[in-house]
Amino acid sequence: MVQADTARILLADDHALVRRGVRLILDSEPDLTVVAEAGDGAEAVEKVRAEQPDLAILDIAMPRLTGLQAARELSRIRPDLRILMLTMYDNEQYFFEALKAGACGYVLKSVADRDLVEACRAAMRDEPFIYPGAVNALIRNFLDHAEDGGGAGTRTITDREEEILKLVAEGHSSQEIAGLLFLSTKTVERHRANLLQKLALRDRLELTRYAIRVGLIEP
Repeated sequence: MVQADTARILLADDHALVRRGVRLILDSEPDLTVVAEAGDGAEAVEKVRAEQPDLAILDIAMPRLTGLQAARELSRIRPDLRILMLTMYDNEQYFFEALKAGACGYVLKSVADRDLVEACRAAMRDEPFIYPGAVNALIRNFLDHAEDGGGAGTRTITDREEEILKLVAEGHSSQEIAGLLFLSTKTVERHRANLLQKLALRDRLELTRYAIRVGLIEP
């Protein structure tokens, strides 16, 4: 029986073995319990709507919606939801994107057995959790901002363009993307043209390489 003060958690990762291992870590703690699992970002959004957890733990690289895309959507529909990113990527760009998407913590899978429980408890106290290596990135970002007034990792494409970029990189045609996103084919093609122009890329292959580089899809 779940106690009243136990944090209810949604766990989203597209690898069942990873979910199983993480669930074992969390469910062994008296104040944490996994109430739902999801295999991709879109399913994570659906499960949050259905289960109303206190905390969502999202992998970054997932099908349909990435963890970052899911985090932005969840922050919009559930501003009170705490969000942690659990990832294999020790990458400053992903780290800053996670913070902008509404995550309160960023945990590396390589040290999840050491850091994840602490990160969950910090999130439930409304405190941020930052892995040690990210502290230097935050300091550099602050100094860069102070020096030139700019911010590190500013996104150059819109959320809709990012959705379309991911689907293009996954091999979907403009017609298929239009059906998935309830858009006209002309609108999808216009977004594709904007992506090529904004990112200074030439074709679908370069869009796919870019999507891999920024973590929208796995290589």
